[in-house]
Amino acid sequence: MTWFKHEAKPIDRATIEEMIERTLTEAKERLGIASYTRVLLLPPDITRAHAGVGWMTEHFYNLLTEQGADVHLIPTLGQHVPHTPEDNRWMFGNIPEERIHVHDWKNGVTNVGTVPAEFVREQTGGAVDWEIPIDLNTMTVTEDWDLIINIGHVVPHEVLGYANHNKNYFIGLGGKRLLGSSHMASAVYGIENNLGNLITPVRHCFNYAEEHFLGDLKDLYFQVVMDYDDNSQLVHTGVYVGDDLDTYLDAARASKAQNITAFDEPVDKIVAVMQADEFRATWVANKAVYRTRMAIADGGELLVIAPGVERFGEQPEVDELIRKYGYLSQSEVLELYRTEADMQDIPHGTAHLVHGSSEGRFTITYAPGALSQEDIESVGYQYMSLENALERYNPDVMKDGWNEMPDGERVFYISTPSAGLWATKEKLGDR
Repeated sequence: MTWFKHEAKPIDRATIEEMIERTLTEAKERLGIASYTRVLLLPPDITRAHAGVGWMTEHFYNLLTEQGADVHLIPTLGQHVPHTPEDNRWMFGNIPEERIHVHDWKNGVTNVGTVPAEFVREQTGGAVDWEIPIDLNTMTVTEDWDLIINIGHVVPHEVLGYANHNKNYFIGLGGKRLLGSSHMASAVYGIENNLGNLITPVRHCFNYAEEHFLGDLKDLYFQVVMDYDDNSQLVHTGVYVGDDLDTYLDAARASKAQNITAFDEPVDKIVAVMQADEFRATWVANKAVYRTRMAIADGGELLVIAPGVERFGEQPEVDELIRKYGYLSQSEVLELYRTEADMQDIPHGTAHLVHGSSEGRFTITYAPGALSQEDIESVGYQYMSLENALERYNPDVMKDGWNEMPDGERVFYISTPSAGLWATKEKLGDR
């Protein structure tokens, strides 16, 4: 069960800090911890910094070190680019750099078990028939910790229905085999079948893995939910603390109620802005594609204004894969996947080719900071210069929601696509 939760709009920083203090007090009682000697903090990486998870992590760190604990931190990067020291200072404040460890998704993992192929097949309705090896960050699963604290933002997600909870382990601290098998399973099952569902097939598999392979860990989840206030500013609206699936479900139900915008009719044009200090590759900036694709009309357009984007993949080999094949439909990718060795070698990258495609339904236009028109068009997107995009759709002027331009063009503007899901009521169905 959820240990405790607080829901209000807004929840201020002081209240969240009080809840962090309460979390440490209750964890001792509930988990039988005499004193904090050695604690591991697992926050998201910089792509979720807007949720305030950095200062929350810093507050946990400060409180624990005041109690004499030896505290370490691993940003749950998955295969994203590691933080620079400057990134860490910006996100985590005064936490010393030597206490912040980089997750090595290729060489720094240990296998703790396997989700059987028959279980994966059952959860995906027969769409996927491979096992999922659970290779996790070695430091996390082999060293002794009095407590592991997962910190994060619960929001609609393209693979797991909603982000955070045990995603911190199985994506954020996963190895190459785990990342590849789970992302490809999601792509085969279908991104639009995952978005906004409380429990997706891959999350079923992760829940199985947590129950069977991580049961001995003393850990907890500190999760937040956010929503827009009357001034179109993202504010915290929920804090959910506990150590089981109910803690996730409570937060995910709140996110479902607050973070999904449902349209009666498809939208002809959406303009989305990806923040420069968080999104530097289309790999992560394509959240704009994932979160709006179910709202866009056939023949419509998505414009992604991404001043920080300077590459396609988070890793060189993934960048190369995207440049080689471009963003393709699910059927095209699955056909190539059968024969192409490079696709088979990095299936999480292959899955991204599907997730970043419009399946030919609508146009995706990118206005990037540091990719050329040739680069953008080579992967199947259309190009608009950043200068022209910012001049026409100035974020300082545009308002979240419907905007009518001086020439009569009507567009739906989204300032933070990573914070929600936009879809027609028809496509949402009964989620």
